[in-house]
Amino acid sequence: MTQNITLQIGQCGNQIGCRFWDLALREHAAVNKKGVFDESLSTFFRNVDVRSKATSYFESSEIPVGSGSEKIRSLRARAVLIDTEEGVVNEIMKGPLNEVFDHRQYVTDVSGAGNNWAVGHMFYGNKYKDSIRELIRKNAELCDSLESFFVMHSMGGGTGSGLGTAVLRMIADDYPEVHRFVVAVYPSADDDVITSPYNCVLAMKQLTDFADCVMPIDNHSLVNIVNRIESVCVKTQSTCKNTNFSSSLRSRDPSKVLIDNNSTIISSANSSSANKKTEKPFDSMNNIVANMLLNLTSSSRFEGSLNVDLNEIAMNLVPFPRMHYLLSSLSPLYISEKVNLQVRGIEQMFSDAFKRENQLLQCDPKSSLYLACGLMLRGKVQISDMRRNIEKLKPQLNFIKWNQEGWKTGLCSVPAFGQPYSLLCLSNNTCIKDTFSTIKDRFNLLYRRKAHLHHYTQVEGMESCLFTESFQSLQNLMNDYKNLETNNSSNDSAIERIKILS
Repeated sequence: MTQNITLQIGQCGNQIGCRFWDLALREHAAVNKKGVFDESLSTFFRNVDVRSKATSYFESSEIPVGSGSEKIRSLRARAVLIDTEEGVVNEIMKGPLNEVFDHRQYVTDVSGAGNNWAVGHMFYGNKYKDSIRELIRKNAELCDSLESFFVMHSMGGGTGSGLGTAVLRMIADDYPEVHRFVVAVYPSADDDVITSPYNCVLAMKQLTDFADCVMPIDNHSLVNIVNRIESVCVKTQSTCKNTNFSSSLRSRDPSKVLIDNNSTIISSANSSSANKKTEKPFDSMNNIVANMLLNLTSSSRFEGSLNVDLNEIAMNLVPFPRMHYLLSSLSPLYISEKVNLQVRGIEQMFSDAFKRENQLLQCDPKSSLYLACGLMLRGKVQISDMRRNIEKLKPQLNFIKWNQEGWKTGLCSVPAFGQPYSLLCLSNNTCIKDTFSTIKDRFNLLYRRKAHLHHYTQVEGMESCLFTESFQSLQNLMNDYKNLETNNSSNDSAIERIKILS
């Protein structure tokens, strides 16, 4: 079985990574009852003997999978943690996941990037490129068959957008044959980072040039999902109160199980009171992203009747190199560790996955053009159920004319924790250009007045032409999507065809 390495950059990337590792351990613990180190665990974890007299973390006595009967000694995540501040990484190292990581597994600084892409990309990218490259190399050498990198970062801040894309470019140069999946969290329009439009546009050029697949996620969608889950609830305690997400950042609600008026299965059931005390403000939002990643990687970690390798996702859902931005949606939705959902039908699950309310990015795919669509199912679902629901969905979705059967399906037999079945939908859709258009407009508001540019150009290696090049790259990408829509609506009969002479 193949292995994957996660690269967590910046505050957002490390917080998402923290939730991913926590939920992944829980999921594997529910399946691996015997406590053995098998191929499933080896996808994202190493098994090491910490009692050995090795002088380095990476020289610890490695226990191979072998026949899959070796007992788990000490699990170590296949991950590199990177940040220009120490706060989040220190919290992880002092928290319940501290045994999954080692202090020689991360790179941190103390000053931060000051919400400046140039500082993250140029200054810290150059300062730490050798140490980051060495950490990645050591992790890669401990893999039998490295399949992909998962890069997690935000787009609005300086570390995530700047240093995150510097690391992406680094692995593209050093490991060109290994797939690069990026989880990029975009800021909402009312975020408190004034320079986030600059950071987004500068980072997007790097994502377009060096990533294989990008799963864009916006904070506004995550906040809406959490608000909906916490406001449309069935009270399980007399003290249960409906609150929005803003107030929940200050005080977490009691346990509750939720089903909204549209029969969408959602849950905000919290864990024990002890866990509630340690829950971080954005854990609910990060859990949604972590669950998306668990579903995405389920076929790499577990057996199934229609397993999908991660490289197949890029192969089937990305028809053109630059157009690799995939819209993700989940069904069912839940935001906490404790899952207690009322079981709904498979048809309802498929229907929910194509609702805007279940998307992790704000856009409208049904009014735009589908280039391809991937359905990653988990649990007790038959292939016939999947095919039947796809046939029901086809009339509702507008696929590009040269790829009317552009469906990629995967079926993993191991369900998500606490659920009989779940569905992740990944769509390559031209509606993504609307998100890009919003970013472009916000960029123009600042750039027309050359506001804040001096903060960027004073960083060594940063040239003003990078702004125009990045903006033009974004504009070209939007035009690529627009051209597909225009060409799809053109009349093929008006095109002169080659005539075959008899």
